[in-house]
Amino acid sequence: MNELLFDWDAANIVHIAEHEVSPEEAEEVVLSEPQDVGFDVVNGEDRWSYIGETTSGLILRVVITMRGDRIRVLTAFEPSRYQKNLYLKRKAGLR
Repeated sequence: MNELLFDWDAANIVHIAEHEVSPEEAEEVVLSEPQDVGFDVVNGEDRWSYIGETTSGLILRVVITMRGDRIRVLTAFEPSRYQKNLYLKRKAGLR
């Protein structure tokens, strides 16, 4: 099985830090089977949006793109109360 690799640099680390999210938290969400909440193409770049949880139970929305074989986190932040509630309802329905 191939290990998923992430593409981090100062730009995306600083950006998510502005939302009080660490790279480790964003990775945990992406790797934890998050719910797919959207797809978009911005300036020719495919972007996927997910909502999921960290191992500590923090619910985050994470937007990624692929850069070669690496996952690049574009942004990560706490979703709205509505989005959190929808996530939790869907999660409960999956059990």
